[in-house]
Amino acid sequence: MASKDRRRRELARQKYARQHERRVETKRRTKRRNVIIAGVVAVALTAGATAYASVTLIGGDRKTSDDAAAPAGDPCARPAKGTPSKKTWPKEPAMTVDTSASYTSELTTTCGRITFTMDAAKAPHTVNSFAFLAGQGYFDHSRCHRLVDQRIHVLQCGDPKGTGEGTPGYTLPDENLKDPQLKGDVYPAGTVAMANRYDGSNPKTRNSGGSQFFLVYQDSQLPPNYTPFGRITGGMDVLKKIADAGSHPDPATGSTAPNATVVINEAVVKKS
Repeated sequence: MASKDRRRRELARQKYARQHERRVETKRRTKRRNVIIAGVVAVALTAGATAYASVTLIGGDRKTSDDAAAPAGDPCARPAKGTPSKKTWPKEPAMTVDTSASYTSELTTTCGRITFTMDAAKAPHTVNSFAFLAGQGYFDHSRCHRLVDQRIHVLQCGDPKGTGEGTPGYTLPDENLKDPQLKGDVYPAGTVAMANRYDGSNPKTRNSGGSQFFLVYQDSQLPPNYTPFGRITGGMDVLKKIADAGSHPDPATGSTAPNATVVINEAVVKKS
């Protein structure tokens, strides 16, 4: 009997040791992941004393295939078949945009269509890049990975990785930061602007836009650090639907993702 008791105690000890090792390993991985996250700031949107940092968002827990099941209460449809782009380019595309012309972008999303005009005269590099990326299918099948509905009100898209880390491989200069529409450091509802890596103080982090952009669905107090390049002409009701569905925190980053499955099935840019 004593031998059996010792055996049970030994098995229990081994089980506890395995559990302890798993807990230690989990903590180690979490610490390492958070260090990586802290070093990969994709956009900082500051509202007064509240800082909104667009850091890495883990996208692996949310499928983007046609077979993906929408969460309960999701107001949006399933994504179209297809996979997000993995393309990158070593430098900004050559300037082909006509600065005297008007351009319109149409985002066909799982939640409805969103259209906006783009100001090539005021933000030529940004509009040229956006048109280039849309023509390359870069935005197609990408998930809008961040919804902010506290103090500032934006939906962030443009990252095929769906994590906040995605980049086309090149950066863009800041443009149009003195737009008169940005009165009182407010990005008015309907603004389309670029996300960037500016940290709010280090000039070396300026001119760091890439492919990620955000759609303002309600007036938002923001410093004029983010290139405004478009105005929404259709789909504010779509954004309201997405916002009404709310958001949920990502435990890995402390950021927020939309409850709605917002995927850009196709992005098209047309010269008007």
